[in-house]
Amino acid sequence: MSLNAVISSSTKFSEEQLAKYITDATREVFSTMVMMEPTDDYPLKEPVHRFKCSITGMVGFAGIYSGVISIHCPVSLALKITSSMLGMDCEEVNEDLSDAIGEIANMLGGGVKQVLSKGGLDVKLSIPTVISGEEYTVNSLSDIDCVIIPFVIDDDKFLVGLTLKKED
Repeated sequence: MSLNAVISSSTKFSEEQLAKYITDATREVFSTMVMMEPTDDYPLKEPVHRFKCSITGMVGFAGIYSGVISIHCPVSLALKITSSMLGMDCEEVNEDLSDAIGEIANMLGGGVKQVLSKGGLDVKLSIPTVISGEEYTVNSLSDIDCVIIPFVIDDDKFLVGLTLKKED
């Protein structure tokens, strides 16, 4: 998954710049809110669309840029993340888990939107959407307009992706 040259040109951001913004925002959110230190494994070796026993949190952008930032996480890791974030044991897929992953997506969106425009004033975020399931597929309208960063915490892997388009 990589950023289309036309998209890169229109947004004035290179794929490497966007990857850095995603990586910085993810590290910041995880170190301050989750008390975990993820390491990135950029670039993504091959596209991922199908998720098994996973949870996905997404937040949309609207304004001078439109798009979506998403976090895709195996449920086993999401339970650890939620437990650490809330300071209590979370052992099943429930509202706490969905709320935590949605809030992480929201914070990632907030971090990235700050670098997209003048302090984020020209970009609005949607409320988070969270999906989970035994098996599901997530497709972007165009995979060539995505930057996806794989991260690792201990031996667990998760993905943070950004689909972005500059509005005219």
